Amino acid sequence: MTDFSVRRTTMVDTQIRPSDVTKFTVIDAMLTVRREAFVPDDKYDLAYVDDCIDLGEGRSMLEPRTLAKMLDALELTNDDLVLCIGAGFGYSAAVCARIAEAVVAVEDDETRANEAQTILSAEGIDNVAILHGALEDGASAHGPYDAVLIEGAVEELPATILSQVKDGGRICVLFTDGALGVVRLGYKINGNVTWRFAFNAGAPVIPAFARQTEFSL
Repeated sequence: MTDFSVRRTTMVDTQIRPSDVTKFTVIDAMLTVRREAFVPDDKYDLAYVDDCIDLGEGRSMLEPRTLAKMLDALELTNDDLVLCIGAGFGYSAAVCARIAEAVVAVEDDETRANEAQTILSAEGIDNVAILHGALEDGASAHGPYDAVLIEGAVEELPATILSQVKDGGRICVLFTDGALGVVRLGYKINGNVTWRFAFNAGAPVIPAFARQTEFSL
């Protein structure tokens, strides 16, 4: 029988710590949350690989290193309200929930959303609300948010999402253009978001945030 606790520790020691993730809260969360509980059944043995995990329909689960570095950049605290967009089966939301006060996570696949809530409950994580809805709409009814995390690559970021960041809050996004990807951290001050470079990374583009192709005659 696979000892996933050993794999979890190995993931942190070989993927997370060497990637300049220094915040104890992030490391502790990655050591604690059972990643294997949040992957599709047919990907069970791949739970701790250092790569994105395909969830189907163009969606994926971020590789551990990328997620950890994004959370490290966001500097979550235990009084933050966090919005996770593209929840999948709930892993990133679960990790955020170990650090923040509460998490609202949006998933556009109803089956995945329902299963994510079931998994979170089974894992004893009760400060996450999984909402089924369009990713590009976010979850304005529960905002604004201290921190926003988008779980996948983005070509175009709707203003709707930026409007849900609390003034003084921050948003972490993996922007991509072709094969190139860069994670940027945005700070919202007086209604405007200012971006700074965080690190380079890659992930599949979330279909809801793909650049719209314009056709002309």
